[in-house]
Parts: sequence; structure tokens; C-alpha cells
Amino acid sequence: MSLEWLPRDNGAKDHILMGPEHWGTEAPCTVYEKKPLTSPDGKKCDGLYVAWIRLNNPKQYNSYTTEMVKGVIAGFSSASQDRSVVAVVFTGTGDMAFCTGGNTKEYAEYYSMRPHEYGEYMDLFNGMVDAILNCKKPVICRVNGMRVAGGQEIGMACDLAISSDLAIFGQAGARHGSSPDGGSTDFLPWFLSMEDAMWNCVSCEMWSAYKMRAKNLISKAIPVLKQGEKFIRNPLVITDSYVKDGEIVYGEFKTGSEGKEAKEMMKDLPKDFELLDKEVNKVIWTFANLFPGCLIKAVDGIRAKKKFFWDQTKLANRHWLMANMGYEAYLGFNAFNSKKITGKDVIDFIKWRQLIAEGAPATPETFAEVMGKPQG
Repeated sequence: MSLEWLPRDNGAKDHILMGPEHWGTEAPCTVYEKKPLTSPDGKKCDGLYVAWIRLNNPKQYNSYTTEMVKGVIAGFSSASQDRSVVAVVFTGTGDMAFCTGGNTKEYAEYYSMRPHEYGEYMDLFNGMVDAILNCKKPVICRVNGMRVAGGQEIGMACDLAISSDLAIFGQAGARHGSSPDGGSTDFLPWFLSMEDAMWNCVSCEMWSAYKMRAKNLISKAIPVLKQGEKFIRNPLVITDSYVKDGEIVYGEFKTGSEGKEAKEMMKDLPKDFELLDKEVNKVIWTFANLFPGCLIKAVDGIRAKKKFFWDQTKLANRHWLMANMGYEAYLGFNAFNSKKITGKDVIDFIKWRQLIAEGAPATPETFAEVMGKPQG
């Protein structure tokens, strides 16, 4: 016997909470696009899409402004609730950077010395990481270039990372007046060994895509430089040997004459992201051929380990980062932002430590002693 007699509402509900008011096309902005799902042979699948969320601020290495953070939240919220979306690709505009974190100009010129305002900004930032971790579609970070500072943090919130082999990865916080508490202190120990996580988090060293692949931070490093018709691996990085004189050299940057020669060679070589996009599409096609409910349950199960520590610390970190906007962040962000005026992008760290050792108060006069001075 049929159950057609049961009262039912069969109209489709719209669950999308946030829409295009936070997206744009002209930099700086966040771009949200739905691209058709395509098979490996290029055939479009009717009614199914991949959401591309793109940080669009290439002149500032795709650093995110306050409005761009809102755009990312809206993008992940929309993709999560759009039943036609199979997966999300998170990337940046151009061939230089995925993202270099928060917009330092905005940090220095507006948020420093306005801790309450920065606390409200951090609520948005935490919402951005939450939006990535809570998205009900798998998320691929398409690393088209530098993934540094806050860019590294939102990149690690993604489920998988497929990277250009020209990309570099690292933190900048302790050098520029902040702590990488927007995810790195929570996520890095899950990806790297504790020793590697510690050094990468605090040293502000930049590591190559190949080194990060070898240490399991990313899934793949894909060549993007073309020499004639052939793709070649990043000539700046050692990829043809693993050990030299007892030390692991795979993924390390070449130095000396080898490094100079590689940089000279790269000047004239075009970049092509064809292989990178093929690899991203290959992963998405794998997702598309799985039960969507089982897939996202498994994804959420893995994410839960990252979310556990993120959820434990994000509010306390928000409050510390807010308070620090009147202290070391004021110095660090303003030193970086005034580099064209002073010729220096960092403070005098030794002098700063000497003043702390003397018990100097945090006054404008004390700050002036460690900042660079206008030149000319």
C-alpha cells in the first residue's frame, strides 16, 4: 500500500544564511564562484558544482582585510548549505601568494592601540576558521604561492592541501609582534613532529613545499614552472637527493652559487598551473564518487582532532591577542608597515629586551627607542 496519503511539504527549503553581500570582483575582496563539477575527461556533470573561494588582494599577497574575512565566512557558509556543491577549493589570486595572513596596514593603522576593536575583529577571524572547520563539504587548499602567518593558519584548517612547488610555508608572528594563535599553535603539532612544530612555529623560518610534503604538512607539491613544453621542479630547492654528508637535504633551499644560478634561470620561465588544477580536480572527482553523507561524516571525524584543541584555546587566545594590540603588536605591526619610511621592518629586539630588563614602562617614549627612525 502506498503512503501517498501522508501530508507532506515537498518544496525545497533554502538553508543558505549568508549571500553575495560580502563578495566582490575588484581587489581587495573575497571572490565566490560555483564552477561545474567535471570528470577527468572534461565532461560537465549537470546540476553539480565546486565552490571556489578566492582571496583577491594580490598587491598585498592576498592578505585578508576585515571585509575579506566576512567574505570567507559567507563563502564557506554558503558552500556548506548549498546542496549542489560537492567540494570547496580555497585559493588566492595570482601566482605569488595563497595568503600572507591579516592585512598589516589595517593592523598597524587601525587596530593597534584599539584592543577592543581588535577583539571584535578576532571574533570574525575565529568565525573564519570555524567556517572552514564546520563546512559540510570537504575543503581543499589550492596553495598557489606563499602560505605564511595567518595564511598558514587558515590553510591548515582545510582538509587537504595541494601546492605549487614554488610556495613557501611558515609563521611570522613572533618576529612581527604577535603569536601564531589563530590556529598554528593548535594545528601544527598534528601535522609535524613536536620538535618540527615548535621550531616552525617560533623561528619564522620559511620552508619549501617539498620540505612540507616530506614532513606531511601538505599532500602534494606540483611543478608549475615550464621550460619549453616541459614542466620542471622548483630549481631553488633540492629535490634530486635525500641525504648529503649525513644530513637530510631533500626540500632544503639551494644556497651560494647554486641558489644564484637557480634564481637567474627562473626569471625567464613562465608559470602554468595546469598540473596543479588537474591534481585538485582529481581529488574532487574522488570525493564526487563517494556517498556524500559517509564522506562528510569521515571528514568531520578527522577534523574533530584539530577542532578539539582549536575550541579549547580560541577564546583565551582572542583575549590575549586583543590585549597585545596595545603592546608588542603595536610595535611589530607598525615597524613592518613603516618599512618604506624607516628602511627596517622589525624593531631593535636587543634594545627591547634591555628595556624590559630595566623594568621600563610601556610608554610612547619607550616604544620610540626601539622603532626605526624616518630616513631622509
